[in-house]
Amino acid sequence: MKFANSIILFMAVIHMPNLTAQRIPTIDPNDYSAEQMQAAAEFEAARNRPVSGPFELMMHSPAVMSRARAFGDYLRFNSAIGNTLSELAILITAREWTQDYEWYAHYPIALEVGIDQEIADAIAEGRRPAGMSEDEEIVYDFSIELHRNRRVSDVTFQRALERFGNKGVIDLTGINGYYTFLAMQMNMARFPVPEGAARLPRFPD
Repeated sequence: MKFANSIILFMAVIHMPNLTAQRIPTIDPNDYSAEQMQAAAEFEAARNRPVSGPFELMMHSPAVMSRARAFGDYLRFNSAIGNTLSELAILITAREWTQDYEWYAHYPIALEVGIDQEIADAIAEGRRPAGMSEDEEIVYDFSIELHRNRRVSDVTFQRALERFGNKGVIDLTGINGYYTFLAMQMNMARFPVPEGAARLPRFPD
């Protein structure tokens, strides 16, 4: 009986799916359909580079990819809160969704545009950073509440509203929502980070 159980367990291990393998393959540009070719051309015209990162994944639905790219063009580069605070919100979103590629892509950008490395590293470790500016505290509290509570308290909302105005509050919410969307796509598909890239710490359940 023991031997039979061991055989069953061995067979189950053999057939266990690879929990780290990418679920949805990247499409070779040589195999693009006409719609995909048009979406790729529009991406390159807007971003001055070929389709990359989560947009490669979304090329399986080029209409979604193009609309996501256009949404991101505004939120990442032209939002009412500015690029530095936008990158802070992106790091918070990547951490809350444990999205390795999003973190890999935006951690160096965040440092380059002025986010202190100690602040970024604290976010990676799941800690509230010390030494944040008032603006960074507002963005941090607003973003954390959105992700964890699915809403924002009156006190936190009022601070953000007084600092950034209605447009800024809408844009900050949009940044959190947009990068959540990208994180969901990549987590769903198990989109990989480049070989050797650091992964975010995993926390116990």
